[in-house]
Amino acid sequence: DAGRPKSVHDAKATLVALRRHGIELRGVAHDTMLYSFLLDPTETGYELEKLAERHFEARLSGSLAERADVLGQMAGKLAEKAGQAGLTALYRDVELPLAEVLADMESRGVLLDSDMLRRLSDETGAQIDKLAKEIHRLAGVDFNINSPQQLAHVLFEKLNLPSPRRPGKGKVQSTAADVLEELAQTFDLPREVLEYRQLTKLRGTYMDALPALADAHGRLHTSFEQTGAATGRLSSRDPNLQNVPVRTELGLRIRSAFIAPPGWKILSADYSQVELRLLAHFSRDPALVEAFRRGEDIHARTAEAIFGVGPLLQNAEHRRAAKAINFGIVYGLSAFGLAQQLGIPKNEAQRFINEYFARYAGVRTYLDSVLEAARRDNFVTTILGRRRPIPGLTSKNATNRGFAERTATNTPLQGSAADLIKVAM
Repeated sequence: DAGRPKSVHDAKATLVALRRHGIELRGVAHDTMLYSFLLDPTETGYELEKLAERHFEARLSGSLAERADVLGQMAGKLAEKAGQAGLTALYRDVELPLAEVLADMESRGVLLDSDMLRRLSDETGAQIDKLAKEIHRLAGVDFNINSPQQLAHVLFEKLNLPSPRRPGKGKVQSTAADVLEELAQTFDLPREVLEYRQLTKLRGTYMDALPALADAHGRLHTSFEQTGAATGRLSSRDPNLQNVPVRTELGLRIRSAFIAPPGWKILSADYSQVELRLLAHFSRDPALVEAFRRGEDIHARTAEAIFGVGPLLQNAEHRRAAKAINFGIVYGLSAFGLAQQLGIPKNEAQRFINEYFARYAGVRTYLDSVLEAARRDNFVTTILGRRRPIPGLTSKNATNRGFAERTATNTPLQGSAADLIKVAM
């Protein structure tokens, strides 16, 4: 009966659980988990037990009656707090209706071509075996490639390759991806190890794991988390279907295992450069707004501003740098970060950033105003009023302060993008 308002903790999980028993839940008015997340999206965990401690300083005994009582009391209290914070419309019009959409998606699941993944796993297994033999040949000794200690011993003691600038765990020299990538520019063994690691990870995480998680109808059911990211973005777990790789040929082959049943199609829909469009909207920068209004290639325009090269004369490197800068600005990238990403000197990266802000002065003004407001209010907001607390803006530690500043500038853009896709859903 939709006419009888109900309070729940985690509407989506409740809808999914009751559907398994043939019960349709209607009339959810209050969801204490969603209220709590909107009031502070940076908390660690939104389980009812944690909320009871946070809001009532009460430790739950495990009794269902006690849980129902605490939930009932908490619903009114959190609804009132959400109203005072100006979050009622976001809760009522976006997050609560979205819970039902996500419950539908989870219940339906996605069809998986498990046979194709098993064949791909066998094929990849053969490649992994071949790589292992080549790695052992280059090392001149058999060793456990998955052991950081044994790999470090082979690389830095047996083969005497240049030692990394930073240590690994304990006293072992680091064999992290960035260390191997640097060495791979000159040496074969670390290059082969990187490929070996990538293939074993893809095989274990997707080719072998996903078919085992499919239901009797061959469909895969993930859990979409509404409270998983402080920006308001959705996340996915058990299994995570939001990070299936797409940039490599093998990644694309894994993606092709997600299929539609006969007579159906899969439709892919996305907003084009939504964060950069939001940057134009918020900053009102005339050059950026004009570029979008005229349907120009925003990366080509930035490349022209930085390198002084027209669109027809731009090469792949110009475009790569322009993309890194455009998206880097959104994510609060520093000159050091940009230099690392593009493999250029820091002073050149700083010059690129200066050229960008000379062309898009309104963006600089906007970003400064966001930081000023964040220092004043200790939080930032998105286009629909979602709030994120920003501690650390006045920290004496430069690293902590820099992280807080980047968070303050990128949250209104990433969070607003999340708001828009949720409204669309």
